[in-house]
Amino acid sequence: MTQVSVTIAGRSYRMACEDGEEAHLEALAKAFDAKITDMRRAFGEIGDMRLHVMAALTLADQLSELRDRINALEAQRSQEEALRRDLAERVNVAAERIERLSATLAAKPR
Repeated sequence: MTQVSVTIAGRSYRMACEDGEEAHLEALAKAFDAKITDMRRAFGEIGDMRLHVMAALTLADQLSELRDRINALEAQRSQEEALRRDLAERVNVAAERIERLSATLAAKPR
């Protein structure tokens, strides 16, 4: 485990993370700090705890919306794959019919 110091709303926090995850943790803290700064500009000084909770809930809401979009895209992709499989099966059936017809025509005397 690695220790990282991050600053959120002017306060430093010492956090633990897996080796190699330091930059990711720092980026997350920076994004959270930026959200707090934006909300402080919009709402003024309403108390750090309330501001932090509002920022966390806003980010959680965004995450939830993104998960919903990912799920919708995955469902759409599954439907498209099913349609492709169905189309491929229909093309194979048509190709088999054409081959049978071609064989029948080739076998008939002229």
